[in-house]
Amino acid sequence: MIFERINFSPEHKAGSSQMGGEPEFLVVGKLRKPHGLRGEMLMSVWTDFPERLLPGNILYVGEAYQPLKIESVRWHRQDVLIAFDGLLDREQVGEFRNQIISVRAADSPELDEGEYYLHQLLGLQVIEDATGHLLGSVEKIIDTGANDVFLVRSPDGGEILLPDIESVVLSIDLNVSQIRVHLLPGLIV
Repeated sequence: MIFERINFSPEHKAGSSQMGGEPEFLVVGKLRKPHGLRGEMLMSVWTDFPERLLPGNILYVGEAYQPLKIESVRWHRQDVLIAFDGLLDREQVGEFRNQIISVRAADSPELDEGEYYLHQLLGLQVIEDATGHLLGSVEKIIDTGANDVFLVRSPDGGEILLPDIESVVLSIDLNVSQIRVHLLPGLIV
């Protein structure tokens, strides 16, 4: 099961994992709009590690991964208000409206046993536990709000949608690049 992760945005392909290799950057949020007059921006937080959003830390903005140093950050409902060094007014930060915020993957916290980053699951082979039959490989992970859903591409090109729930996903083994699953009735038509 996936307990801790840094999400990558489905709308942002640059920097997301390419099958067979580690990404250089992982998406941790999205700048939405300027807030107030002193250079703060509203930012959606897409990471299970918000503690990385501290003054002095570097974040990378947009597809060009422009480095910006955090000057201040404070929670505002479920989002944060963030300011960057050298960006002092509404017009300066307005240039970054709707930009993706990333961190270097190499700086990601180590996870405990049984915890995975989403990008680590892409490309893993999905095996039906009872028969040992190869169902395909994980092509995409869809965030539904309730639980993630693995889009598995079968060898014949078809798609299988598997919910990331305990009764379906039995084990994940990165060492052998496999996810073992139990197929509930109706999952494959």
